[in-house]
Amino acid sequence: MTRRTRTAFAAVGLLFLLPTAVLAATAKGRVTNTHDLLNPVWNEAKDPNARRFTFREPAASVPPDSRVLRGHISKELCLVALKDGAQALKTPLRIKIAGGRTSFVTLVVPPGQEIRFENHDPTPHAIYEVSGAGGFTKGTMQPDGSRSWTPPGPGKYEIRDELSPSLRSWVVVEPKAVKSVYPNRKGEFAMELEPGTYDLRAYYNGEPVGEVLPVEIKPAPAEQQLPNPLKAGADPKKADEEKKDEPAKAGG
Repeated sequence: MTRRTRTAFAAVGLLFLLPTAVLAATAKGRVTNTHDLLNPVWNEAKDPNARRFTFREPAASVPPDSRVLRGHISKELCLVALKDGAQALKTPLRIKIAGGRTSFVTLVVPPGQEIRFENHDPTPHAIYEVSGAGGFTKGTMQPDGSRSWTPPGPGKYEIRDELSPSLRSWVVVEPKAVKSVYPNRKGEFAMELEPGTYDLRAYYNGEPVGEVLPVEIKPAPAEQQLPNPLKAGADPKKADEEKKDEPAKAGG
């Protein structure tokens, strides 16, 4: 056997020994029906007993629909790809606190994911997990300080701040949470996923909302447009009909 022949056989053997790389594709889609997602902190502040803010009388020139305190979906609406075999990242998930709020507001992570809260405000924050079951007790973070926490297991954990009532966020530990992203203000999103079948679901205020969207990601092309939108709530017409039916149902 010549040297060239031996080299050729060695190269072929190397091809069989090397693992085949699975390339992820970028799924592009759109989330709709976000009109009923209200911001809980802003609505809490309207309670006169809270004595936190004073809201002016609504201007007659502003339509009633424009006065609704809706959520900021690019920070508050978490879009999650669900599939068996989800694994936590090896590095902590960084969550910034700035302007008295967290970015992002609802997090959906697999079990074992470490989360690092970073204070980017010029004032201290004393964040904690509300129920006490998460093992994340009150602790003050000075400006530029940080706190790390790994939720103990599946479930919903609410985070609040003793020093800043406007800070309220949720961490959801979901065993099937493969990937989480957030849409832009137009509701558009992009998510890198390996080929396979997934269920897409929207989470808001720590709860799943809307409908599950089953999707199939193929090995090619590199960018794949999802044919159907991910619905984060009821269709507008259906929601209006349900509201009209409520007085009739109440009256018997």
